[in-house]
Amino acid sequence: MAELDVVPLSQLVRWLLFTLVTAAAVWMFALAVHRRIGYIRLGKPGQREAASAPAVLSASKLTESAIRRKRYATAAAQSAEAERQWRWVAEVFGHRRLLNDLRSGLLHLVLFYGFIVLQFGAADLIWKGLAGAPLPLPAYGTFTAIQEVTVSLILLAVIYGAWRRYIERLDRLKRGWKPAIVLWFIGVLMATVLLTQAFDQLRDTVGGSVDSGTKQLAAGVVYSAHEPVSSAIAMALSQAGASPAFAEWGYELFWWLHSLVLLAFLVYVPQSKHFHIFAAPVNLWLRRRTPPGKLEPIDLEDENAESYGVGAIEQFTQKQLIDLYACVECGRCTNVCPASNTGKLLSPMHLIVKLRDHLTERGAAITSKSPWVPDLRAMTGTESGGAHMMGGTIPVWIQNEGAGREVSIEPTMAAQGQAWACHADSALHEVQLIGDVMTESELWSCTTCRSCEEQCPVGNEHVDKIIDMRRYLVLMEGRLPGEGQRALQNIDRQGNPWGLPRTERAGWLAAFASAHAENAPLLTMADAVKNGEQPELLLWAGTMGSYDERSRRILFALVRLLQHAGVSFAVLGNEERNSGDTARRMGNELLFQTLCRDNIATLKKYNVRRIVTICPHTYNAFKNEYADFAAGASFTVEHHTTLLDELVTEGRLKPLHRVKERVVYHDSCYLGRYNGIYDAPRQLLQAIPGVQLLEMERSRRNGMCCGAGGGLMWMEERSGMRVNEARTSQALAVKPTVIGSACPYCLTMMEDGVKQLEADVHVRARDVAELLAESVLGSRAAIQ
Repeated sequence: MAELDVVPLSQLVRWLLFTLVTAAAVWMFALAVHRRIGYIRLGKPGQREAASAPAVLSASKLTESAIRRKRYATAAAQSAEAERQWRWVAEVFGHRRLLNDLRSGLLHLVLFYGFIVLQFGAADLIWKGLAGAPLPLPAYGTFTAIQEVTVSLILLAVIYGAWRRYIERLDRLKRGWKPAIVLWFIGVLMATVLLTQAFDQLRDTVGGSVDSGTKQLAAGVVYSAHEPVSSAIAMALSQAGASPAFAEWGYELFWWLHSLVLLAFLVYVPQSKHFHIFAAPVNLWLRRRTPPGKLEPIDLEDENAESYGVGAIEQFTQKQLIDLYACVECGRCTNVCPASNTGKLLSPMHLIVKLRDHLTERGAAITSKSPWVPDLRAMTGTESGGAHMMGGTIPVWIQNEGAGREVSIEPTMAAQGQAWACHADSALHEVQLIGDVMTESELWSCTTCRSCEEQCPVGNEHVDKIIDMRRYLVLMEGRLPGEGQRALQNIDRQGNPWGLPRTERAGWLAAFASAHAENAPLLTMADAVKNGEQPELLLWAGTMGSYDERSRRILFALVRLLQHAGVSFAVLGNEERNSGDTARRMGNELLFQTLCRDNIATLKKYNVRRIVTICPHTYNAFKNEYADFAAGASFTVEHHTTLLDELVTEGRLKPLHRVKERVVYHDSCYLGRYNGIYDAPRQLLQAIPGVQLLEMERSRRNGMCCGAGGGLMWMEERSGMRVNEARTSQALAVKPTVIGSACPYCLTMMEDGVKQLEADVHVRARDVAELLAESVLGSRAAIQ
């Protein structure tokens, strides 16, 4: 009877202790999550609109045509929503973006699905320890075999992850004790699963017949194909002379160790970067439904607005703050960032991490709720003063010799690691978001290329945060680099960044007439209206095409091709204004909206329905951002490469003359990553006889920025290597005779890069339209 009394008591004590520990862990987990949700809720409750389409003409009645448009819009919206849901499934469960880096992606797949599988094994192991019997699962032998194979794969993944971080030492991965914690957590969890199972087998007395899945290997121990690893460990312990008491002791130790480590990991997750397990799927679901990179407009007429842009962490939207807790610190964003790759201080990963640390500290101060559960400093009475701030470290960039320009993120990673630290003598209320958390140098290094966002596996949106902080600097404090200030002032006063007379915007028309007297004179929209004509197309020259001598040659080539194809088009001449893209990306939302409304008024004045432009920045602004201000206007916009590709496909343009060139095509960020146009320029080049199309190692979605976006076309780079030199070097690596582009900014940067690298004797930069014109029109001299 004594034995019968002891066994239930021990089980009762085990149940009681396990329940208390589990309840405490779950409570701490829930508390940590709840507090971070509270920090996120400090942000503004922003709500993204559905993907914008070109503005539709308003109508007081639903005509039959309007009903058809409404049905089409509804069907398109449903299709877009279905596509969005499928993309969410593909990225969360299919690891679509993670698999861009195949090795890391496969490693994460093993960990992701391994942990899902092992939740059933953990339940079985814990239940066996509490109830003394396994869960009543069908095909239990197969179940245990799957569990052990999964445990072994996860252990291998942990070892490989540690090797990549600490032995291979990938530049994009952080090192130190923090990244190692999770490796220890997972490693210990997997080891304790196997050891608990091994000691469980060791303590059982084996006798009787052996089933088909097992065979006798040592006295008292059975090796099982259903438990290959743990039974092998048990056999080894048995051969080493383990006693029954040792087996009982070992089982208790590792069962409790597994349970406690599992619960400790549960508490640790929301207080570390591993909160992404929960935040990332939410973040991906809430990701923007507007076109990629589309900036949210500021209501400048809001009389209740205390400031514009973001000057404090609470001024970000709640969605932007979810980004911070979704980050896994994988470094993929930094690895592709042109600023990080060329020795600037900006690192997209550190941008998110620093904002997260600052939000956690600010949130704790505002809500009076510590982010740490349990808060050991409060429990011990230790003061928790101080705040994280940036120090004065800058990247140390060593310029390599020769024509090549090798990129590296190592100087930026090292500088960020040294500069970002907790300063015990700093008062949190004195820490400024812009200056102490994000330096102005970082904010003005971003080219807004969105390469970081394209690579991020958890859907973080870095660029809009940078633009929001730029908006605060420019609109509220009037602070930006001197060259940028001059460019914006010139755009405001004269409509162009150089400050050339506004009246000279139409000067390119006379230049075209002089250079190509054999061609028909160009028609302006004003003249067309006087003549009672309505051209089918408006050619938007853009600021670069209007004023820049080199960009004019692209415009001239396009004009001649359109005339050759018999396209009816006109231009605006001096009525055209700057598109405002530069102003908006540099943070001057007021100037952008002014230019935007002026341009829309002009388009409405001439009832323009279709626009073509040579500039991807203008194309993106018109296509994706003007719709917010275009009530009552309806127009579509095309980039010149897509229009020319259409004309070639229809046979209205025939590339007949050979152009013997090795052309490597450089993707414009605002044409590619912003608007998904990758094929049209390449199809045009492939249609030209004699052209051999080459590809850089980094191309299409992985292409590197030329360095001109985000207003940096008009600002100097003061640290590291010039971005255009790095990109030009990548182009020169495939030994082209021509670096092709489809953007005036890119062409300028590539042309400068070729000169800086002293390769201009053998290599030239040319627009796709120039190459096509040479093939269609047959005269190289005529398009110079």
